[in-house]
Amino acid sequence: MVVLCLGRFVFSMSTALFHELQRKRNWKYAKNSRVGARDAGQFNGPGDDLITLTGVIAPGQVGSAESLDMLTDMADAGAGYVLVDMLGNVHGVFIISSLDETQTYHDVIGIAQKIEFTLTLERADDLTLAGAAAASGAAATGTQTAGSLDAVPVPDAPAYVKSKKG
Repeated sequence: MVVLCLGRFVFSMSTALFHELQRKRNWKYAKNSRVGARDAGQFNGPGDDLITLTGVIAPGQVGSAESLDMLTDMADAGAGYVLVDMLGNVHGVFIISSLDETQTYHDVIGIAQKIEFTLTLERADDLTLAGAAAASGAAATGTQTAGSLDAVPVPDAPAYVKSKKG
């Protein structure tokens, strides 16, 4: 069962299945002091959009320790990745801002039998979905344009995928 895709990384029973998804969004307002009245506020647009995934990997039963290595490699690349949920909703382009892991219950040769992880994703609006799709197409054809976003992987989404503004 596929739960979520981040670029070409698929969160599932065989990779890294999370048990909690938290999303924190905020909006920016500038405030100016006024004499004898409340501060005046002006909407300045969307602020941060953070998604935190927490889960457990039990190698040999649920997930794979190599999945965390794959996520680390993606973070090391410094690229943005399209986030798509199991309903086909495209949530935007996100970067991996942190990955925490705790290993416990080591066997006699030191292999952890339980790995808890927390993955934090941050929305990156400067990497647009349209630009990501164009770069993906250019990379597939072997062409590259100046300033293209070829580092942004786009999952092979089925035709029913719909865009969701969020």
